[in-house]
Amino acid sequence: MKRLCTICARGGSKGVPSKNIRLIAGKPLIAHSIDQARASGLFQAIAVSSDSTEILAAAGAAGADVLIERPSEMATDTAGKVPAIRHCLLEAEKRLGAIFDVLVDLDATSPLRLPADIAGAVALLEDTGTSTVITGAPSRRSPYFNLVERDADGVVRQSKLTDPPLLRRQDAPDCFDMNASIYVWRRESFVERPAVFNPDTLLFVMPEDRSIDIDTPFDWEIVEFLMNKRHA
Repeated sequence: MKRLCTICARGGSKGVPSKNIRLIAGKPLIAHSIDQARASGLFQAIAVSSDSTEILAAAGAAGADVLIERPSEMATDTAGKVPAIRHCLLEAEKRLGAIFDVLVDLDATSPLRLPADIAGAVALLEDTGTSTVITGAPSRRSPYFNLVERDADGVVRQSKLTDPPLLRRQDAPDCFDMNASIYVWRRESFVERPAVFNPDTLLFVMPEDRSIDIDTPFDWEIVEFLMNKRHA
């Protein structure tokens, strides 16, 4: 199997400014994902896509094989990530003169993952024949009991209702939080239908302490504490 790792890191973060190049545990945030991809030993190449020259420079210094400038229309606050991943894949294949079998995207803001998590998610895809694997952690809140929604009038109801209603939390299906850490696709199916969810999408479960995605300053503090503790 020929595998490509993509890391798509947009500049202009509002929650944590310049987070992808900000130092954490002694190196730029994006460097941790590149190091994990390299340490997994799975990839023929690692490609980084960004609209930021500073991020691309940091990725190059960290050892990324291909640096791809993301088109501006794929780097707005409202742009989805999947088109940027597809662009990164096709541009990397063009530059490398190769077609890959498996595509793995690592979120630059999820540095607590381990190379073993990457290997496990890839193995789940390759061993089962599924088209897509996502990662997540057991949910701390159940949409059947602990999550509520407000309608336009402010009235609250449970997020997920059953008929008849579930009376015990233990009777509810297991629920998971998507952690956005690792996405794995078969290249052919992804190019034809670039999407996170397909009819056969499977879940690779990661523990909560490796599933924190940095979106806020509070997330940064938690991840920094855990990473410093790990490296110590």
